[in-house]
Amino acid sequence: MAKSVALIIGSLRKDSINRKLAKALEKLAEGRLAFHELHIGDLPHYNEELWDHLPDAVARLKDRVEHSDAVLALTPEYNRSYPGVIKNALDWGSRPYGANSWADKPAAITGTSPGAIGTAVGQARLKGDMLNLGMIIMAQPEAYIQWKPEAVAADGSISDEPLRKFLAAYVDAFVAFVEKHG
Repeated sequence: MAKSVALIIGSLRKDSINRKLAKALEKLAEGRLAFHELHIGDLPHYNEELWDHLPDAVARLKDRVEHSDAVLALTPEYNRSYPGVIKNALDWGSRPYGANSWADKPAAITGTSPGAIGTAVGQARLKGDMLNLGMIIMAQPEAYIQWKPEAVAADGSISDEPLRKFLAAYVDAFVAFVEKHG
């Protein structure tokens, strides 16, 4: 049975390259991992006062994370960091005190950008925050993907053979990591 993975995509754009990368990873993981996107764009800005009347989007986020075997984050890099929408989701999921939905979840991070180093700096910052929330982070392999539009088709298939092999190995490693730590 496929393990359930809460999927964080840091770009809210429907046609974002990180969303396309997620589709390619999902295709490579078919039958082993079932991805369920967390709709982090639906979350209100974190506000402690909202706990009195919990927004539905927050309840859905916490429920999905708690009922997932693992977390996979795909992040663009904005100003040498990750998008605030991810930080907002992390904050909501970690509260209230004593009810951290992220704690002890096996997790991995990847991302893509047109730049030569992919999203390396953004991923490094996100990794620190995810560790601070008690997630168990897959340290190796790391995946900093330079986006090439012709390499990934609309259906998620990968035409660039070296990229396909690399991402297949990444997915294999994540599956093994989730099996071990999930």
